[in-house]
Amino acid sequence: MAEADSEANHKPRFRRVLLKLSGEALAPRQGSGIDPEALAQIAREVRDVAALKIQLALVIGAGNILRGSEYEARGMDRSTADQMGMLATVINALALQNALEQLDVPTRVLSAIAMHSVCEPYILRRATRHLEKGRVVIFAAGTGNPYFTTDTAASLRALEIGADVILKASHTVDGVYDRDPVRDPDARRFDRLTYIEVLQKNLKVMDSTAISMCMDNGLPIIVFNLRKTGNIKRAVMGEAIGTSVGSDA
Repeated sequence: MAEADSEANHKPRFRRVLLKLSGEALAPRQGSGIDPEALAQIAREVRDVAALKIQLALVIGAGNILRGSEYEARGMDRSTADQMGMLATVINALALQNALEQLDVPTRVLSAIAMHSVCEPYILRRATRHLEKGRVVIFAAGTGNPYFTTDTAASLRALEIGADVILKASHTVDGVYDRDPVRDPDARRFDRLTYIEVLQKNLKVMDSTAISMCMDNGLPIIVFNLRKTGNIKRAVMGEAIGTSVGSDA
């Protein structure tokens, strides 16, 4: 009986997971673009999680290349700026796919914007089939529509594939705080939050559309620090790290 309990404790808590990465996680310490060392480190972390035999999907942002909102602020049409940002996520997705395949992790990039010569189009049944075959799936190009962030894309794809949880990996903080901990050393970290608390307090977890989608469908979110080696695996295994967001605090 003790052996059975021990084995159960070492099994992943989640069966199907969506990991949300910011584009800045791929950037060098200074400047923009893709840092090969950061890319390789993330790929190793994802490989270790994939080895647990769970079904793993990813959504990655494009902040390391460009942000549509910044170009809009400079006078560019919002739709055009957002489309540029969606294309930038494909660049990051292809880079991560290459890094994973160099580690012998079978990976597929599915784009919400059709570009058949570089990746597959997003089709839900195709995505779930890849997951069932043990392939890591990277969802690129957001939702394929302007005015929606990659946070919203992550919530949408997680719900579509029936993910058990969204893992929101932060490259700067180790959870959700009441204030910016970089600027205020007295900022307090939350261990648990409800969706309503996140919305009412305007906490920087995900945008309000993404949070509302998770709340309406009871999809939990775990926010944690990506920079600490092994944290993605710890989250998948159910260890108490970062901040958990759900229906009941």
